Amino acid sequence: MAALSAAPALAARLSAVRGKTARKSSRDVVRRAIQVDTSADAAQAGSADPLMLRAIRGEDVERPPIWMMRQAGRYMKIYQDLCKKHPTFRERSETVDLAVEISLQPWDAFKPDGVILFSDILTPLSGMNIPFDIVKGTGPIIMNPVRSMEDVKAITPLEPEESMPFVGESLGLLRKAVGNDAAVLGFVGAPFTLASYIVEGGTSSHYKVIKKMAFDEPEIYHALLESITDSVITYVKYQADSGAQVVQIFDSWASEFSPADFDKYCLPYLTRIVREVKQTHPDLPLILYSSGSGGFLERLASTGADVISLDGTVDMADARARLGADQAVQGNMDPVHLFAKKEFIVDKVHDTIKKAGNKKHVMNLGHGVMQGTPEENVATFFQTVRDYRY
Repeated sequence: MAALSAAPALAARLSAVRGKTARKSSRDVVRRAIQVDTSADAAQAGSADPLMLRAIRGEDVERPPIWMMRQAGRYMKIYQDLCKKHPTFRERSETVDLAVEISLQPWDAFKPDGVILFSDILTPLSGMNIPFDIVKGTGPIIMNPVRSMEDVKAITPLEPEESMPFVGESLGLLRKAVGNDAAVLGFVGAPFTLASYIVEGGTSSHYKVIKKMAFDEPEIYHALLESITDSVITYVKYQADSGAQVVQIFDSWASEFSPADFDKYCLPYLTRIVREVKQTHPDLPLILYSSGSGGFLERLASTGADVISLDGTVDMADARARLGADQAVQGNMDPVHLFAKKEFIVDKVHDTIKKAGNKKHVMNLGHGVMQGTPEENVATFFQTVRDYRY
């Protein structure tokens, strides 16, 4: 495979996006070995709201919009090269110039219909008085896991303008960079998923500590979840005010609960987020994703989220039958499909789109794109969707 060419001139791009005098954008001067043909969509470019927004609203669209979870990052050689110069995840995600550059790398190569900010669900924790780090090869580490009511009381309300202004600035720059050619996405972690890291102290296999807290010490658990929910609502609104046109809520680990426990320990907080965000931002589309959620679809939809993102545990046709045509859905190809032959990928794309129907569908994977995925196969995935017509 011909690798993507060298990284763009970062300073030139950011200067151009900010509207300052700069030499020609690297997007115009860097030739890439892999690039998606966007000529079929040229007539729509800049003429209307981004395709993703129109599709979510249920408008007649020519094809489904497409983006990928974990779209910006480790499967791209251009990102891997950047990591050699900037080795820590937090530097890359919390430095405006780097976060914007990384977010735009897949935009340059594949022209997705959604450009998601390069960040992490744990990013707001520092602003909540919860010190953490993300260590290569280990993952998230919470310095002082929350285990008592005193620990919960030490958590402070999130003030993103003060503690993480880099997120707002990055989102604003992304809006300027892509215009109406794509929707800019922000994202947040859901209360339970964030709490699982905060209580467990990092990643976990069975979530025994957080679940035991919920079962045996419900006062502490619910106080913690209420506190986190307050900050998540603030963070969603901040992202929207800063430039995000869509926000995805990741409740990655909620399916670790049984359905009845999910109703008690997760669902009220998800519902509250949607309700309170919609009170001030009624037109902001919210996408809700939970890994392993095939048995929870109706519960997820009951939150009022605009889009339910499906993972690979449910067939698209079954999901449509269960949720109804009025519920927008996202997904849901298996990320491993992108390791297969081109013809297989094309067939899977067409099958997924046909099962989803021609309304309220955002094409995506059922999970984040995997490290090692061939970039030419990602290009096939995007190109096949862009060429598709209902």
